[in-house]
Amino acid sequence: VQLQASGGGLVQPGGSLRLSCAAPGSIFRLSIMGWYRQPPGNQRELVASITDSHTTNYTDAVKGRFTITRDNVRNRVYLQMNSLKPEDTAVYYCNAAWRNSVNYWGQGTQVTVSS
Repeated sequence: VQLQASGGGLVQPGGSLRLSCAAPGSIFRLSIMGWYRQPPGNQRELVASITDSHTTNYTDAVKGRFTITRDNVRNRVYLQMNSLKPEDTAVYYCNAAWRNSVNYWGQGTQVTVSS
């Protein structure tokens, strides 16, 4: 099972992007959905997560700039990224933590913040 992520691209500092990820309903309904990122030469890190009841969690570096949301009808999770900085440059991965025990991943989408 693979999640389908989209929405990355090249943006100037201060710009915005919206990432989207679709998951099969049988997985989505029972998962904490999250976005991770892996900057060049660094480990993958959690950016934001959201439970089925819409409780959210963010890493400090993106608080106030990124917003994670989920659509429990369309089985999609979104990451709205505003005020982007060069240090946000990374490959972004969608994650579904199914029953908080099995992890499913998307294929990754590149976000590049550069002038």
